[in-house]
Amino acid sequence: MTVHVLAIAALVAAFVLATVLPINLGAISLVAAFIVGMFVVDGSPDDVADTIFDGFPGSLFVILVGVTFLFAIARANGTVDWLVHQAVRGVGGRIALIPWIMFVVTGLLTAFGAVVPAAVAIIAPIGLGFALQHRINPVLMGLSIINGASAGGFSPLSIFGVITNGVVAESGLPGSPVVLFLGSLVFNTLLNSVMFFVFGGRELLGRVVDPHAPDESEPDTARVAPGGGPGAARAGRPEPARTTGATGAPFTDHDEGAVTTLDLNRSLTLVALVGLAVGALAFQLDVGLLAITAAVLLSLLAPNTYKGAVAQVAWPTVLLICGIVTYVNLLQEMGTVDFLGEQVALIGIPLLAALVICYIGAAVSAFASTTGILGALIPLAVPFLLAGHVGAIGLITALAISSSVVDSSPFSTSGALVTANAPEGQRDYVYRRLMRWGFSMVLIAPPVTWVLLVVPGWL
Repeated sequence: MTVHVLAIAALVAAFVLATVLPINLGAISLVAAFIVGMFVVDGSPDDVADTIFDGFPGSLFVILVGVTFLFAIARANGTVDWLVHQAVRGVGGRIALIPWIMFVVTGLLTAFGAVVPAAVAIIAPIGLGFALQHRINPVLMGLSIINGASAGGFSPLSIFGVITNGVVAESGLPGSPVVLFLGSLVFNTLLNSVMFFVFGGRELLGRVVDPHAPDESEPDTARVAPGGGPGAARAGRPEPARTTGATGAPFTDHDEGAVTTLDLNRSLTLVALVGLAVGALAFQLDVGLLAITAAVLLSLLAPNTYKGAVAQVAWPTVLLICGIVTYVNLLQEMGTVDFLGEQVALIGIPLLAALVICYIGAAVSAFASTTGILGALIPLAVPFLLAGHVGAIGLITALAISSSVVDSSPFSTSGALVTANAPEGQRDYVYRRLMRWGFSMVLIAPPVTWVLLVVPGWL
């Protein structure tokens, strides 16, 4: 017990240090994993290192690098600008509709079987490109995409839905795939409505741009996106970002005005993006490996044009996310999550135990795999669910929602993708707002879903 408490305390200490000092939280977390691992893991120093590195999120690392690499190329040659232009035309220039279109499109992708990170990885860079060009708060756009992915994430065809319903069936519990799906859909739709106004949606309602104008940029007046955020997006065309990065290669974002036509490079990039979507959604291929393959192929076709694109990868964000996830995975490996679940089982009040389980699911899922949390916590709840003191369908739905809406945390894959794809000048703002929003969901979602879904079944 003492080891688990100390490991949780080390996690809290890492957050405190990263908050009061300008040190990357991921780096601190790797140090914490090293120190805790030396005391917890039996064996030689090599065994300690192997255990820690087993928890390194290699798949997430490749997704973050591959997607940001590919879309750095797409931004440089104007493909993202072209997609933004088409989106504006599609809604008749009504800016306020774009975040909701992203919500619906991402929700449809996950409802029909797309893995949540894959759907977010495909839609987020496009949505954030639109937010930059048309002065939409990037947090509003990013959360619309994440909430949309969660809204469709528990359909009977989706990965989350299939896994949750499978665990319920294997545990011998009564389940309802329809209630699970509709519960997540309704909750996330209402949540996105609240979020829309919290992050400046009201200011977007009256804004219309001419989708046929040669330059859709608005007059150079407001410099802050609705809803706040320093430099959230500049009116008019964004200033080109030029950097030498780690490679020493110069790289300049596209700066040719509004893009309304396709040239050879943009057409090839569109083919690459379509290939990414088809491969990830239809064939379930790894989205990170697909993205980095597409980026390398495009680089081979124009090596001098894109030689600095790799420097645009959000390396500080990659370190931050991978470091904290490595530490949380070490906690799971050493049994800290199971320890928390076992303590819940000792609570003599089933209704209170149900609330605590939802809180554990939300808190851990904010840093780790939602799928893994659902697979671990539902079986832990089986004893008192089978006793009939708490409705199984209500608790499972509440646990599913509580564990998925926190994917907006920048330490979860979806939140990390949004953070990594935010423009460099906005990235810290997006990271901090997503952290606040994600942690507020950890606090708010469990009691709300508990009151709406668990308590009525108990009464």
